[in-house]
Amino acid sequence: MELTTPALLFPAISLLLLAYTNRFLVLAQLIRQLHSSERDYFQSMVQRQISNLRQRIALIRLMQALGVSSFIVCTLSMLGLFLEQQQLAEMLFGLSLLLLVASLLTSLYEIAISTRAIEAELADIDAKCRHPRV
Repeated sequence: MELTTPALLFPAISLLLLAYTNRFLVLAQLIRQLHSSERDYFQSMVQRQISNLRQRIALIRLMQALGVSSFIVCTLSMLGLFLEQQQLAEMLFGLSLLLLVASLLTSLYEIAISTRAIEAELADIDAKCRHPRV
């Protein structure tokens, strides 16, 4: 393994962390929007989404932590190669890849939860369209 091998992950991990940060910002914006909306009209929808939003925040935090950990371990792998500690560098690189995979799997789970939340909102909108308030 050469010094450039772990370096190949740097752009990928950086872009991944940027995507996770964007997901967090969108989620934070949604929470702020729900907080400032008309409470009577949105009361039931908001109550159903609170646990979903909390779970998604925790998952995004875990995704980010795993991604940052992968980045750090990948950097340590490069340090090991620089110090001519081949076996240590290879083990660290393998760990970095495992952390990256864990981050991606967590992201996939968060996306599934997000999709269920959107489906619930669509069902709510559909119900309101079928039975409009008088």
